[in-house]
Amino acid sequence: MDFTLKVYRDLLLHFLENQYVFSTFGNYINLLTDLNNLTSKLIILRHDVDRRPKNALKMAQMEHELGIKSSYYFRIVKESNNPEIIKEIVRLGHEIGYHYEDLALAGGDYKKAIQSFRKNLEYFRQFYPVKTICMHGSPLSKYDNRDLWKKYSYKNFGIIGEPYFDIDFNEVLYLTDTGRRWDGASVSVRDKVNSGFNYGFKATDDIISALKNNELPPQVMLNIHPHRWNDGFIAWAGELVIQNIKNIGKHILAKRNQGRSGLSYS
Repeated sequence: MDFTLKVYRDLLLHFLENQYVFSTFGNYINLLTDLNNLTSKLIILRHDVDRRPKNALKMAQMEHELGIKSSYYFRIVKESNNPEIIKEIVRLGHEIGYHYEDLALAGGDYKKAIQSFRKNLEYFRQFYPVKTICMHGSPLSKYDNRDLWKKYSYKNFGIIGEPYFDIDFNEVLYLTDTGRRWDGASVSVRDKVNSGFNYGFKATDDIISALKNNELPPQVMLNIHPHRWNDGFIAWAGELVIQNIKNIGKHILAKRNQGRSGLSYS
């Protein structure tokens, strides 16, 4: 069974065994200002907490036990935003960021969206000095949340990084479990990047095999959605069924959006 917490732990251990160093996204951005401090083998570990924050806490605890620090991006909506869990993840030493979707929630109204972004950013800064953000894909919306920055600048809010703008994905391999698979570009509306890498992993074991064979590049961003990873069979099977149904619709939406702005970010 793939996409269990046991498999996730195994993946982390194999990265560690192959001398990769884990970093939050914020720390990576800071390291870029001094390339002498940038380790040769680096994993930027990011979590988009779309829902089920309890799963995020389980991952945060596991990573803490392994001496790993990572970045957790929370949405403002109730299925993601759990103050007590956010506080605990901060206590464990991880980075907190804002998983913003303000343009979609504002129905494309840029003025309303930037006001919402400011308010929501300040909300999350109650728990952590948020310096990085990451867009939520909002697949059912026609609005790409990243387009907010065509009119405004997130740097004016004290933000130092947004992965889709501030990482060169020709240098950093992007691995994401979107669609509950590692080759999910065809079922992803916006969680994809322009990149020269083309590995085509299907299962987590494929990534582990590549690690064992020293086939991965030295720098990787790993994007994990905690709700996809479950040890209990009922939760695991439920996520599998629901995601397979959603992937059908997302595949149609992704085809419709080909050539639009959602594919132009890298």
